[in-house]
Amino acid sequence: MIDVALAAVQAAFGANVVARMARGLRATQVVPAAPAPGCVTAIVPVLDEAARIEPCLRGLLAADVTVAEILIVDGGSRDGTIARVRALAGDDPRVRVIDAAPVPDGWNGKAWGLAVGLRAAQTPWIATIDADVRPTGGLFSALVAHALRRGVAALSVATRQELAGPLQAIVHPAMLATLIYRFGLPGREATSVADVQANGQCFFARRSLLLEHASFDRARTSRCEDVTVARALVSAGIPVGFYEAGDLVSVRMHDNWRETWANWPRSLTLRDAYARYGGWFGLTDVAVVQALPLPLALVLALVHATASPAFAVAAILTIVRFGVLAGSARAYVRRPWTYWLAPLADVPVTVALVAASLRRTHTWRGRVLVTAETR
Repeated sequence: MIDVALAAVQAAFGANVVARMARGLRATQVVPAAPAPGCVTAIVPVLDEAARIEPCLRGLLAADVTVAEILIVDGGSRDGTIARVRALAGDDPRVRVIDAAPVPDGWNGKAWGLAVGLRAAQTPWIATIDADVRPTGGLFSALVAHALRRGVAALSVATRQELAGPLQAIVHPAMLATLIYRFGLPGREATSVADVQANGQCFFARRSLLLEHASFDRARTSRCEDVTVARALVSAGIPVGFYEAGDLVSVRMHDNWRETWANWPRSLTLRDAYARYGGWFGLTDVAVVQALPLPLALVLALVHATASPAFAVAAILTIVRFGVLAGSARAYVRRPWTYWLAPLADVPVTVALVAASLRRTHTWRGRVLVTAETR
């Protein structure tokens, strides 16, 4: 009976997850397009990014005439970030440095930097770009065209990832897969809060919309400000898109697997004021459908229970897991062979996400994050 009950539970959860993934089979993608002169402001919030800002800024400087402004909003860097920006930018009139320090009480630094940049921008469209993002010159015209084609006023991009080594190639894909299991594939618009996916590394929206809904203000205490902004808009009845963009943009999030392990779970839990029951339903999907099947199938094989219903379901879900791994391979610029070992990290990654969900205090660059979520 226990075997049958376990099989039934896994099958039920698995069917729900597979159905969620299937909704992304008709996905749309951001593709290159003709320039739309002078209609985009790129906002880059920075804090001690001297070692990482160059690829980002060079990509922004190479942008076509679609980009009218490049606002570097500094939250109090002490490592020479702004000197580096000025040296790279030269006399490009589009680049403007804004001093946003000190960050006010009740705000996290990135949300504050975005809010300051939004108020300073003067174009119809806003693109928020993290300092570790590597945009191509044609990214922004492609975003404008895609937004108009899909009829959306806000969207974000599932950026291609650059891995820093063989161990990160195990940890990062395991963490990325948790998003696919919880929310499905990129390529569509979310119309309910539960379906929202967003990536603040490359977020794009009409300036008037962000101002009208005080979008960055709503995310001032969020540990996942990108998702909170998108959820706030969707809760107001505004669809928000999430799409892949191929080679138009990439990102190197962390320099090694330790940084990925220490920092990504904080935001990857996607806990905020809009997360129903704190996102625990999604983490249950991750535990039951992503993490459990492979070790369960191995254990049952060792005890010669390969004819049991539980083994059959676990084996099927393990095949699905490797299918997800194969499908998400396009999310990476290059993949060491260790990429294919990522499912071995599913259990510890699940534990790390649960621990991050339970943790009350989080830090970033030595600053304690405000986590009292507000709407």
